[in-house]
Amino acid sequence: MDIAYIPSPSTGVIHLGPIPLRGYAFCIIIGVFVAVWLGNKRWVARGGKPGTVADIAVWAVPFGLVGGRLYHVITDYQLYFGEGRNWVDAFKIWEGGLGIWGAIALGAVGAWIGCRLRGIPLPAWADALAPGIALAQACGRWGNWFNQELYGRATDLPWAVEISAGPNRDAGTYHPTFLYESLWCIGVAVLVIWADRRFKLGHGRAFALYVAAYCVGRGWIEYMRVDEAHHILGLRLNVWTSIVVFVLAVVYFVLSAKLRPGREEIVEPDRSGDEGGKGSAPADADAADAIKEAEAKDALTKDAASKDAEPDAPKADLAKADLAKAEPAEAPEAKKL
Repeated sequence: MDIAYIPSPSTGVIHLGPIPLRGYAFCIIIGVFVAVWLGNKRWVARGGKPGTVADIAVWAVPFGLVGGRLYHVITDYQLYFGEGRNWVDAFKIWEGGLGIWGAIALGAVGAWIGCRLRGIPLPAWADALAPGIALAQACGRWGNWFNQELYGRATDLPWAVEISAGPNRDAGTYHPTFLYESLWCIGVAVLVIWADRRFKLGHGRAFALYVAAYCVGRGWIEYMRVDEAHHILGLRLNVWTSIVVFVLAVVYFVLSAKLRPGREEIVEPDRSGDEGGKGSAPADADAADAIKEAEAKDALTKDAASKDAEPDAPKADLAKADLAKAEPAEAPEAKKL
């Protein structure tokens, strides 16, 4: 009896002449565009300038790809440097293998460089991009479906994924852990957007919430996987990583809320020297006009006062002259007395 299942692509590559189009790469590219698009909308809504998210992503994405690949190669070094392995395969990123922990860590370094060049705070930029990163991961996980990798234990559930026989894998139907993680990431993105609107998260707390929520899902999903991995005290390495990163994210969230409550009022200073972000230039222009108008009114007031004072000067002189004439006449009478 045939059971329902999710079929896997027969190949993860489509050739257009000599040009290979790889499903794994397409999923990553789509994820990057989604993250930048949503991040830009959130950044502008916070008072930033359009295009800033994309400018910083030019630094963050390459660093993130390198970091993700390094984490994968280091934690699964036996796949590339073991007996009978070819170390050159470590550079074949299109065959799969990106560790989100390394991608976030080194991607943050690239983002920090970009933020420094633009003079904006990294935590504010990370908050704007947080739900977009979760959606990018949701898209990227479908690259594992194209490569028939990162599946869970065998199952006959209707949503099981069919895996064909290949190197280091047996044909059968398995838990589609790539699908579970993709759906979980979508839920994380919704959670961060809701919490950010409800509680006005700032100073990196929206990003910390994304990290903590993702780690919760990654922990139980990782536990279901059956691909080769290092174990520590009976748990897969990535499960321990999820636990540690979750704790760090929660600690940062709590301390940040106490030390820097509220949200940043200014996320992107004006390069012309003004302190405001979006909308600051018109405000400064209005202030300058008000100052000029006040100065003009003061000038008019002074002119009017000087004109009013001019006619009084001759009258004052005549009064002094009359007083001078009167004094000699009164003096002799004073002597007679």
